[in-house]
Amino acid sequence: MSKNERPKVGVGALVVNSAGQILMGKRKNFHGSSTWALPGGHLEFGEEIVECYAREVWEETGIQTKNASVLGITNDVFRDEGRHYLTVFVIGCAISEAPETKEPDKCESWHWLDLNDFPDDLFLPLRNFLNDDQHRSTLVDTIAQITGEAYARAS
Repeated sequence: MSKNERPKVGVGALVVNSAGQILMGKRKNFHGSSTWALPGGHLEFGEEIVECYAREVWEETGIQTKNASVLGITNDVFRDEGRHYLTVFVIGCAISEAPETKEPDKCESWHWLDLNDFPDDLFLPLRNFLNDDQHRSTLVDTIAQITGEAYARAS
């Protein structure tokens, strides 16, 4: 990335099912290959952030969502790849819970995972998000609100 380039805006889609699990897939063939990530992608010109969330989730997984809202933002610098992103994390509820791998060139498969069971090899933006105590606390509280249950805080 040259000094004249500006960071891009990415949207990380925290899709929550009725059990309070989050949809994740293993990336392939792009920066962050072999790491676990959320559905998501680039914010298009003129697009609303929650519209990008719904579009990306549908394009990648075939899942429709509802009640989406912005949860937090991370500043993500991929030094080795020369990329810089501001990633906006949006959370919403899955209407259907049977994901399809609609972009097999980008993701191996989709899985519903408990926050406590996330793998260690996370995509940089998600790792940055979860390493921020405020973001993590807000995520746990929001999952509890979505599911209507007390959700055990991840350590």
